[in-house]
Amino acid sequence: MKNRKNLQEQTTIRRPHRAQAPKKHGPRANKEISVSEVQLIDAEGENRGVTNIDEAMSLAADAGLDLVEISPNNKPPICKILDLGKYKYEAQKKAAEKRKRQKTQDVKEIKMRPNIDTHDYDVKMRAVRKFLGEGDKVKVTLRFRGREMAHQNLGMELLEKVRDDIAEISKVEAEPKLEGRQMMMVVSPAK
Repeated sequence: MKNRKNLQEQTTIRRPHRAQAPKKHGPRANKEISVSEVQLIDAEGENRGVTNIDEAMSLAADAGLDLVEISPNNKPPICKILDLGKYKYEAQKKAAEKRKRQKTQDVKEIKMRPNIDTHDYDVKMRAVRKFLGEGDKVKVTLRFRGREMAHQNLGMELLEKVRDDIAEISKVEAEPKLEGRQMMMVVSPAK
């Protein structure tokens, strides 16, 4: 029992064979910056101009902060003296806020039949208007059964009526087309 416990303490977790090293996310900081000169912005936000990397590191150490590479693509790279933990936290908060404000556009489907009754049609159209009002795309599907396939013109007329009824709040993204026993049309909200 004692040997097993010692064996567990000695084993280390290793990466799988030939696995890539984990990639670091975020900006390079302090010793990770591998250039000889940087454009330095100090802790107060003043531009110090092109500075030797060693001098920039010592200024950051004196201020008790980190030297962070803000814009690595410039020649020389732009580095700023700031608190790296606070910088990452604020960047994370900005990204979360951006995701929160982003609206994903869903595709809602409304199914009808070619010989739909007027009340049923009105109920379906209320749902279409609601979906378009929420900013979603709507896929209107007409399903033909049995001998209804012989009257495809009725289906086309119904989809044209749908298009005309919601013309002021939508635009047609995919014109009505027949696929097997279904006729489909996709509309999206007008901007």
